[in-house]
Amino acid sequence: MHDAIVHPGGARMRWVELPGAAPARVYVHGLGATSAPYYAAVAAHPLLPRRRSLLIDLLGFGISDCPEDFTYTLEAHADALAEALRKAGVAGASVIAHSMGGAVAIDLAARHPELVAGLILVDANLDPYSPALVLPGGSGIASYTEEEFVAEGWKEVRDRVGPHWWSTMRLADLRGLHRTAAGLAKGTTPPMRELLMGLPIPRAYLHPVDTEPQAADGLRAAGVEVLAVPESGHNIMLDNPEAFVHALLPRLP
Repeated sequence: MHDAIVHPGGARMRWVELPGAAPARVYVHGLGATSAPYYAAVAAHPLLPRRRSLLIDLLGFGISDCPEDFTYTLEAHADALAEALRKAGVAGASVIAHSMGGAVAIDLAARHPELVAGLILVDANLDPYSPALVLPGGSGIASYTEEEFVAEGWKEVRDRVGPHWWSTMRLADLRGLHRTAAGLAKGTTPPMRELLMGLPIPRAYLHPVDTEPQAADGLRAAGVEVLAVPESGHNIMLDNPEAFVHALLPRLP
């Protein structure tokens, strides 16, 4: 296990690392998730050329620390991730990011362009949404106030998301989880979609066959590859790891 201090209070981000040559690959999890369980099988897949690979957990999630005075906005997550990557000696990485992590990765590439040479987004969030909506990706977390969620709301979310997602969500700090969900609903300025379309690096967006992203033609016109992965749902890397790896292969150095 590796770690780096990324917060003035001494909070550390931690990651599991697979050794290999540069350029590195950085795997970023979604809301209520953690990177190693979601990505280990594909990161170590024999078809992928061996590269240094960091399966990293954002602050508030998984094996990383949960500082109380961290804002947990998308921008704050991106800056903390950038600090961890710099301290790990990573630059010009391929970033593979799922769901909420995709929104963080877009912001990372926009705010810290020297760190990211290419983006592969996995059914990622591109647009803000009303916190009142109980969307599948957000599980309705942002529909509660922070105090409501910490007091009792998390129990309703636990029952709603089911045992698979809860197996990693239960590791998250409740306030950090809520603040991240609220930040995801709010989005970035400019919005993630606009940032993504303006990035001057190779970009791909992987999605399940039945759920093409909104305004996909606009993404394609901006040079973003939009690719359907068969026999998969939102968790593409878990649902169909072989197809996921074959989608990654031509898009990774």
